[in-house]
Amino acid sequence: MQIFVDSIEDYLTQVPEERKAAFKKLFETISENLPEGFQQEITYGMIGWNIPLETYPAGYHCTPNTPLPFMNLASQKNFIAIYHMGIYADPELLNWFVGEYPKYSAKKLDMGKSCIRFKKPSDIPFDLIAELCQKMTPQKWISLYEKLYKK
Repeated sequence: MQIFVDSIEDYLTQVPEERKAAFKKLFETISENLPEGFQQEITYGMIGWNIPLETYPAGYHCTPNTPLPFMNLASQKNFIAIYHMGIYADPELLNWFVGEYPKYSAKKLDMGKSCIRFKKPSDIPFDLIAELCQKMTPQKWISLYEKLYKK
C-alpha cells in the first residue's frame, strides 16, 4: 500500500487508523533523535530524511541532482517499515542493532538489508529506534557513502 501525497502532514493523515498513533510516535521519535543536518521530505513515496544538496552538492549517485537519502519511514500494506541506509552500509551498526533488539522486544526481528518491519504497532521498540537514530551524523553518513558507493 503506497500512500501518494505531497507533504509529510498529508502522509500522516493517510496512515490507516489502527497504525496512526504508533506511526506518528515513530515519526516523532525519528525526527527528535536524528542529529542536526538531516532534511525531512516525501521521497520515494515515503517520509524521508536526507542530506540536502546544500550540504552535499554531489547528491545521490543513482539519481543525480537529488538529496542523498538516509532514512525513510513508510506504512506498507502489512507493516510499518523503517529503511535505514546506515544499517545497510555499516556492518558494525547492523551488528549493534541486531544485538540490542532482543533487549527491547520479545518478538523476532523482521529485517531486510536496510528495512526493519513491524507488523504490529505495539511491537515497535521506540527507545531502541531513538538510540539508532543518534548513531550516525550527516557527516558520518556522507563519509561512509563516499567510501562505499562513490566510484
